[in-house]
Amino acid sequence: MACDRTESVIKKIIREIGQECAARGQTVSETLVAFMVKAVGLDPRNDFNVDQILTKKDVQNLIQLCVTRLLDTTNPSLSTIKMQVYFDMNYANRAELLSEQHRVLEGRLAPVVRDITDSRPRVQEEMENVYRKIVSYVLLSSGLGSPTDIEVVREVTAALQSVFPQTEMITFISLSKKNKEQQLKNLAMLVTGIRLYNKECRKGGSSIDDLPAILNEGIPSATRTVDAGLNTCHTLAHRYTALLESTQEDQHRYTQLSSFKLKEALFSVRQYEAFLCILLSDAITSAQEVEKINVQFAATMEQLKNTVQDKVSIDTKEVFPLFVALSNLWTGFQDEILLLSFLTNMTNNLEQFSEIQSQLFPEEVLTSLLEGVTVKSDEERIRETMGARVNVSDFKNQEWLFPETTDNFDQLLIQYHGFCAHAIGVKGFVLPGNPAIGILKHKERCYVFSSKEAAYSFAQDPDKFIQLNVEKAKEHAELIQLLELRHQFEYLAPYAQARNADKCLMKPTTKCDSSTQTDTHILPPTIVTSYEWNEWELRRKAIKLANLRRKLTRAMQTDRSHMRRENSTQVYLPKDVSTQTKRDNSSNVPRPQIFLEGLRGGSSPTTRVVEVDLTRAVDET
Repeated sequence: MACDRTESVIKKIIREIGQECAARGQTVSETLVAFMVKAVGLDPRNDFNVDQILTKKDVQNLIQLCVTRLLDTTNPSLSTIKMQVYFDMNYANRAELLSEQHRVLEGRLAPVVRDITDSRPRVQEEMENVYRKIVSYVLLSSGLGSPTDIEVVREVTAALQSVFPQTEMITFISLSKKNKEQQLKNLAMLVTGIRLYNKECRKGGSSIDDLPAILNEGIPSATRTVDAGLNTCHTLAHRYTALLESTQEDQHRYTQLSSFKLKEALFSVRQYEAFLCILLSDAITSAQEVEKINVQFAATMEQLKNTVQDKVSIDTKEVFPLFVALSNLWTGFQDEILLLSFLTNMTNNLEQFSEIQSQLFPEEVLTSLLEGVTVKSDEERIRETMGARVNVSDFKNQEWLFPETTDNFDQLLIQYHGFCAHAIGVKGFVLPGNPAIGILKHKERCYVFSSKEAAYSFAQDPDKFIQLNVEKAKEHAELIQLLELRHQFEYLAPYAQARNADKCLMKPTTKCDSSTQTDTHILPPTIVTSYEWNEWELRRKAIKLANLRRKLTRAMQTDRSHMRRENSTQVYLPKDVSTQTKRDNSSNVPRPQIFLEGLRGGSSPTTRVVEVDLTRAVDET
C-alpha cells in the first residue's frame, strides 16, 4: 500500500514539473524530468534525505529546484543530462537494431502471410487471387521496388513463375501452415536472387538501388563527420582541462573563471566524445562488414554466371542455392543501409547538445582566456608520464598490473571510463589516465592514474578516494554515466526512492496491453497407421516377430545358480497328426485279341501273313 502511495506521489511530482516547464515555454520529457528529480535528490547541497519520507515543503522545494535546473539552458550540465537521456533512449547496438528491424518487418508482413496460409481456394479465380498475394508478399519481403510500380510487379511475377508456376498452387495449398510459411520465405529469396542476377546481366532489376555504391560513399562520409566531431571535442577538452589546471595553481584565476562553469563544460565535452567514439566504432564495424559482403557478393555472382552461361536448361540444385546466397548477401547490404541511416541520425541529433559550447565559450573569449596557458593534448600528457612507473615493492598489500606481466592488458575493464581515479574526487574534473604507470587492482576493479604521485596517493587509501568520487558524482549527476558509476548507485531506485529494503523499495512498473493469437492446431495432423490398441493383436504381432516356433529354448544349471531359483521353459509339444492319402482303384478295359494267319506257310512259295484284330470295342464291355 505504501509502495503504491509512494509511486503515486512521484508520478505527481514528475507531472507537476512537466506542467510547470511547459507553462514557461520549455517542453521536457518524463524521462528527463525523472532523471532530474534523481539528480536533485542526490545532490548533497540540496539537503534531501533519501531515507526519509519527503514532507509537503520538501516536495515543493524539490519541484522548484528541478524546474529551475530544467529551465537553465545556459548550464552545460543540463545539456549533458539531455544528451545522456537521448542516447540511452535511442541508441541500440548492431544486434539489437537489426533484430528489432527484422521483427518489425515480420510484423508488417504477418497479415499478408496469414491471408495466404489461411486461404482455401476452390475455383480457378480464387487460385489466381492467392497467387497475386504471393507476388505481393515476395515483393514486400525483398524490399526491391514498390508494389504500385507495374513494371516491378511484372518482373517479380515473371521471376516467380519461373520457379513456382501457378500449376503448383494445388500442391502448395495442401501443405501445412508451417510449411507454407517456409516455402513463402524460400520463394522470396529465390525471386530476389533471380532479380539481382537479371540486374547484373542488364535484363531486369527495375527499381533496385545500387546499395554497394551507396554504402561505399555513405559510410566514409559518416565516418568523416564523426571524426570531425571528435577532433572538435578533443580540442575543447584539452583547452578546458588546461584552464581548470590553471585555476588549481592561481587563486585569482580561479575567481576569474569560476563563473564560466568550466567543469560542467568539460564533462559535457567528454560525454559527447564518449558517445562519438561509440558511433565511430559502429561505423568502422559497418565498413568492415560491407567490404566482406562486397567480396562474397561478387564471388557468388561470378559463380552463378559461370553456372548459367548460355545453357538452355540448368539443374535447380546448382542454381537455387546461389540465388538464395545472393538474396542473403543483399539482405546484409540492406541491414548496413539501415545501420548507416541510424548512425547518421544519431550523429546529427547529438550535435545539437554540443551547441551550448560555442554559446558559452566563443572562440575569441576562449582564446583570450588561454593567453599564457599551456594546452596539452591527451597524447602529450601520456607521453610525459611514460617513464614514471609505480614501484611494486613500495606496496605490500596492493596488486599492480603492467603490460609485460599481464595477459590481455589492453582489454582490461578500467573504472571511470579510463580517467584518473585520483583527479576526479581531489581536483573535481577528469584527466586521462595512463595505464603504463601501472593499473591498481582493488577489490576486483582496475584503476588508472594521470601521474605516479596520483597513483601513490590513491593507493594509500583507495576506499577513501572512491567515496570522494561518489560524492563528486552526487554533486554532478552527469558523472554517473560518464564515469560508469551505476554500480555505485545500485541501492538507489529510480526517482530518488528510499534505499532501505524494509521501507518497501518501489521500482517503476512497466505495463502494456498485449494479446496473442494461437492456432488451433499448430502441428500438422499425424496418423500412425501401425498403431494398435488391441493387446491381443499386439501379442500376436510380437509372437510373429519373435518367430518362437523356430527358436529353441535352452536352460542349464551351474554351480552358482544351483538351488537359487527355478528355471522353466515353455515349448510347443508335438501333436498327433494324420493325413489322408489316395485309395487304390481299378477299371476293366477290353482285352486285346489279335491273331496272325499264315505264319506256318502254305502251298504258295512265299509266306503271306494276315493280321486279324478281334478286340471288342470299349462300349461293348
